[in-house]
Amino acid sequence: MEFQLKADLKCSGSVSEAVSSSEIAEFVKHCNAELLKKGAPPGCGAEIERWNVAGEKIGLKIVSDRFVRAHDALLRLKNEFGKFLGPHRIGIRGMEIEDYEIAMEWEEGLKIKKLPFVREIKQEEGMLKLFLDVDEFSLEKRIPDRIIRLLEDKKEAARWKGKKEHWELLFESNKKLFYFDKDPTEEMMKRGWIKHAAGRGQWIYGPQLTKIFRTFERILLDEVCKPLGYEEMVFPKFVTWDVWKRSGHAKGIYPEAYYVCTPKTRDPEFWEEVMDYYKVTNEVPLDMIMERIEPVGGMCYAQCPPFWVFLQGKTLPDEILPIKIFDRSGTSHRYESGGLHGIERLDEFHRVEIVWIGTKEQVIEHSKLLQEKYRRIFDEILDIEWREAWVTPWFMAQEGKAGLAELKEVGTIDYEAVLPYSGKWLEFQNVSVNGDKYPKGFSVKLQSGEELWSGCSGVGLERWAAVLLAQKGFDQDKWPAKFRSAVGKLPEIFRFL
Repeated sequence: MEFQLKADLKCSGSVSEAVSSSEIAEFVKHCNAELLKKGAPPGCGAEIERWNVAGEKIGLKIVSDRFVRAHDALLRLKNEFGKFLGPHRIGIRGMEIEDYEIAMEWEEGLKIKKLPFVREIKQEEGMLKLFLDVDEFSLEKRIPDRIIRLLEDKKEAARWKGKKEHWELLFESNKKLFYFDKDPTEEMMKRGWIKHAAGRGQWIYGPQLTKIFRTFERILLDEVCKPLGYEEMVFPKFVTWDVWKRSGHAKGIYPEAYYVCTPKTRDPEFWEEVMDYYKVTNEVPLDMIMERIEPVGGMCYAQCPPFWVFLQGKTLPDEILPIKIFDRSGTSHRYESGGLHGIERLDEFHRVEIVWIGTKEQVIEHSKLLQEKYRRIFDEILDIEWREAWVTPWFMAQEGKAGLAELKEVGTIDYEAVLPYSGKWLEFQNVSVNGDKYPKGFSVKLQSGEELWSGCSGVGLERWAAVLLAQKGFDQDKWPAKFRSAVGKLPEIFRFL
């Protein structure tokens, strides 16, 4: 990796009048020999290749390798020149970056079209050249380093692209009797149990399916939450950018997020043109609205991140662990582009989010307890055909956690059930051990200094219903006895002429 940087140090007085060329040459020689080699192996580091002085400006051309990158060298030189010129009552007012080029080896098949803070990209003969558009503030924020890390991420993502997600069978239930062979969503539509809502990937659930949802929740409370000591909380369903930055979702949520915007002002005069347009045309002027709003975050995507603000920056006493909480207060939203199907793949869906927090050992052990409880529900109450699989999401490998996944410590167990009408398996439930991801992201610590871990489990009500009805059908007499008893008689309220 090679760096070339041309920049001017802007001074508060005339350097050429205060210091001789020979003094500057000696100073540059000293910097090349010591300052710009600090922290690098022998023979490596940065170097001032050319310099010139013109009035209040010192022009520098710096070349370097990856050990002391050119922008780091420039920042060092800014401070060192300040000390050098200080006795002459001359200070450094700032820097102007004239040109910054980074060159590195690159895979020819991996094309890079556009990058932030890069005005031009060249790819040729196994090399990638970036011509940066940066200023002093960008260097202080270490934008060049972040660009390089971004390129490494793109390399890693390209390595994973096209590969199947790791999937390892852990457990498979006995074969079960199926009493239905059609798509349950279509059958519910015929029966008037559900209807497409006005929004994309959104349904209105009638009294029958709503009662089934509430029965699932009661089963979950009676079989999992109460026996294991969970307490209920209410998590926000609007999530700010800061939360997604801390949770890691801000790295890649954008194609799937439902965005939330607020008015730039509530001043009626600011909005008068929009209101007048609608009154005249009876059409909502979306372009005009977009000019008057600003994005402040999005709707709930993964249910637990906004909870962590409750603990953000806190230190917990060890004796209160493990902490066990759950939330069932609202919907989650994901823009499922091109993949919508029935009630099992939606943009708006309902789920119960279970979260537990403790030491590494406590979190892993509690995950096992949860798995036992779910097995009882699926086998003895719902009587469905299902299986467990260990899944290593690609982002864990990117974060260097593949080794932990192989040890069955950090990662996800997916619960899948077969849909008789298609023969496909549907993931309808999960249990995830997230390691220290969220405690670190939200700066939550333990009094003892021991590492704090967490886990979460999302119970999707629509998917539970899709699985149960796909396998057991709509004849309640054929439903498993324990579930039939729990749900009782389904209400019939609406009739249509």
